[in-house]
Amino acid sequence: MRIGLGLAALGRPGYITRGHDVDLPDRTVDGMRERTHAMLDAAWDAGVRFVDAARGYGLAEQFLGEWLSARPGRRESLTIESKWGYAYTADWRIDAEQHERKDHSLAMLERQWDETCAALGTAPDVYLVHSVTPDSGVLGDDAVLARLRAIADGGVRVGLSTSGPRQAEVLLRALEVAPLGAVQATWNVLERSVGDALVAAADAGWTVVVKEALANGAVLDALPGDRADAEAIGAALAIDPRVVVLSGAVTPAQLAANLAAVDVDGAAIARATASLVQAPQEYWRARSAREWR
Repeated sequence: MRIGLGLAALGRPGYITRGHDVDLPDRTVDGMRERTHAMLDAAWDAGVRFVDAARGYGLAEQFLGEWLSARPGRRESLTIESKWGYAYTADWRIDAEQHERKDHSLAMLERQWDETCAALGTAPDVYLVHSVTPDSGVLGDDAVLARLRAIADGGVRVGLSTSGPRQAEVLLRALEVAPLGAVQATWNVLERSVGDALVAAADAGWTVVVKEALANGAVLDALPGDRADAEAIGAALAIDPRVVVLSGAVTPAQLAANLAAVDVDGAAIARATASLVQAPQEYWRARSAREWR
């Protein structure tokens, strides 16, 4: 199964995905915990064995850790990916002025690595710097890279996630930086600028994960028909046979629709939707304007 479950929209009450408020009517901590556990059960039963979380995703790691603790024997079959570099700051408020704070310092890495392991009850298999952009500076931070090397020496694959219109530039630079060996990047039928760089990463033996294949719902506005989500995820799967694509589903029905991507001719969808491609700057400008709901 090359589709994983991402917990970005399940670990906190507010997010930028279209319909988030409707899909999650109970956004108390207990309500979100129950929904996350139900989604993890549904994903497991469907054969999904890759789960993505982050320190910045509210209580996503805690919810995942609780689920693992209540289901002995499943951890060994899962690949767990998490990320450091963002702190969740909304205090469980949907109308918060700020939902997250970026910090790629060594002190943040040290603190969040310990927090991640404690919340999960285990070390993740893949650990990424969250949302590296050209101005982040982390790829040239010798102290951070040395600490990541120590984590990698313990058997964890370390890497980065990317965002913004210069994803390809960041990833191609990162391919030259030891000890990095994993990437999570945004690719969808609207924003394809990182595609060739993702293939280069796969060629280099990296773990390659695609996020936001539905563009937080924007793709569903662009593609007609009842199978738009499966087609969009199928197009992302067609980038390369070594790529894992995340589902951001928050209901079992959404997950089932997303998993139908395995029966889609993704390459044909990618070709048929070539006219939908936006300039990266245009795409990311629209994304940054989305409301938290």
